[in-house]
Amino acid sequence: MLRRAAARTRLVVAVAFLLLAVVPSVGAGQAVAAGQAVAEPPAPSASPAPNVGAQAGRLAWPLTPRPNVARFFEPPATVYGPGHRGVDLEAAAGQDVFAADMGVVIFAGQVGGRGVVAVDHDGGLRTTYLPIAPTVATGDQVYRGQKLGTVVAGHPGCPTAACLHWGARKGEEYIDPLALVGVPGRVRLKPWADSR
Repeated sequence: MLRRAAARTRLVVAVAFLLLAVVPSVGAGQAVAAGQAVAEPPAPSASPAPNVGAQAGRLAWPLTPRPNVARFFEPPATVYGPGHRGVDLEAAAGQDVFAADMGVVIFAGQVGGRGVVAVDHDGGLRTTYLPIAPTVATGDQVYRGQKLGTVVAGHPGCPTAACLHWGARKGEEYIDPLALVGVPGRVRLKPWADSR
């Protein structure tokens, strides 16, 4: 029965990844209303619905030192709608990737020719890491900061030679992993209302 459940989980992860790979992404830029300024550097956009239950500071960064964010989380408007269901972190090919928290590896292998590791954590949270050359196997217990594998170059849309795509889900909702490491959301400054 456990083998059947593990096979089903691998199939669900593989299908979800393939769906994400073929769903077109929306542009990274976001419109700002006239008279508003966006604080620099840009932080991930706030998205209250997908971040329900997110706990700032719950996760650790999967790369050290703390990486630059090449592409931020862009929540889809609908379940199968366009978006970016994670963040792309600038990395170096061969750089170590670490578990963001304690959990169990539910998938470690190839999907669409790319290495993927998915980890289940307490409270219905799941994190994913790709493209990666895994050093863990499905069923392994991992601890916060434990090596999961190494970054593989060639992530599509990455402005540098290598990026790590890091995703998070709580139940069936994709959430911004940066919200779980305590990174503040996008700050918008609005003009004072004229009181005359």
